Amino acid sequence: MSQFVDRRLSGKNRSAVNRQRFLRRFQGQIRKAVSDAVSGRGVADLERGEKISIPARDLNEPVFRHGPGGRRSIVHAGNREFVGGDRVERPESGEGWGGGASPEGEGLDEFVFELSEEEFMNYFFEDLALPDLVKKQLSAVPEVKRVRAGYTSDGSPSSLHVVRSLKQAIGRRLAMASGPQEALREAEAALAELEAQGLGASPEAEALRAEIEALEARIAAVPFLDTWDLRFAYRVNQPRPASQAVMFCIMDVSGSMDEARKDIAKRFFMLLYLFLTRSYERIDLVFIRHHTVAKEVDEDDFFGSRETGGTVVSSALALMDEIVRARYPSALWNIYAAQASDGDNWEDDSPRCRDLLLNAILPRVQHYAYVEIQAEHPQSLWREYEYVKSVNPRFAMQRILGLEDIYPVFRELFRKKAAA
Repeated sequence: MSQFVDRRLSGKNRSAVNRQRFLRRFQGQIRKAVSDAVSGRGVADLERGEKISIPARDLNEPVFRHGPGGRRSIVHAGNREFVGGDRVERPESGEGWGGGASPEGEGLDEFVFELSEEEFMNYFFEDLALPDLVKKQLSAVPEVKRVRAGYTSDGSPSSLHVVRSLKQAIGRRLAMASGPQEALREAEAALAELEAQGLGASPEAEALRAEIEALEARIAAVPFLDTWDLRFAYRVNQPRPASQAVMFCIMDVSGSMDEARKDIAKRFFMLLYLFLTRSYERIDLVFIRHHTVAKEVDEDDFFGSRETGGTVVSSALALMDEIVRARYPSALWNIYAAQASDGDNWEDDSPRCRDLLLNAILPRVQHYAYVEIQAEHPQSLWREYEYVKSVNPRFAMQRILGLEDIYPVFRELFRKKAAA
């Protein structure tokens, strides 16, 4: 019975290579389908796969074929309708392989396949990144990874390298048995020569037989596997550079922020939170809610608390500046902030917000994004922030008028910058 061992690198997932090739080939159609799918689902439903349809006409490939060449006359058996010279009518539009009609006259079925959750999110976030992310100094406890550094004769059973141990055992057996095997071959040859001369019962022959028996016992005593043969995978800690970042999420929860505006702000921050946690391994999130007073809260209170009041935006910016100075030195951290508000603020407080941004916050951050929600006319805060944007490239601002604007604004604020 023949046995076949599949040693292909793809292992059980043998179609992975073909699938990746397919995704690369139709990435344009897939990106469009992902964008259409996102517009039709809620932010909370982002983390699931999607069925993607590709028109059959996009699957066709140009193919070269050898024609018959020359002039030929062919008679097809069973033809009772046509004779030479008859003109065959063109089939009616809409008849195709799929059996159904289409207004374009194409009857081919579309090709439908399933994007996994991971593939869907990769396409969703493929051109987004935290702007100007740079590598800062490592923190006091450097990040390391375990890397292989050869083999060792000591180790835990879980790190035993079976193949390497068997190779070591084979080499040891060859080395220990090579001398006795050579002596055994010489003794067997000498005994055979004596027996050929008719001296098989001589004392010399008996001595050779005793020697052969001792050599065979010596060879058989070589163990198949010895503790000296065991080899264990050796791993060492290798420092690796790590980019660590902190994102400040600042949301206005004053009385002018009704439930519709708060819902838009929550959805924007949920999208930002999902993006950050999937894109960066080391990311801290700081949630700040504010009305007349700003508070640092956890994620549940940030999205679920119903506390409300007047509006003093500078309280949130002052709290952010205080937290940065106390916990996130700019020499060690990449600092980012996203602020959501309807723009309504005390007239006397908006200039203070401008000064806090220009003098205290922006010199320490990589990027600051401000979104103004459902404000029909620019408010005092928007006008002050326009000046900030004009003098500092690290500041970006956009307006969100409805739920359908969340995704386009988000992509605009966090789009990857082309390399210079």
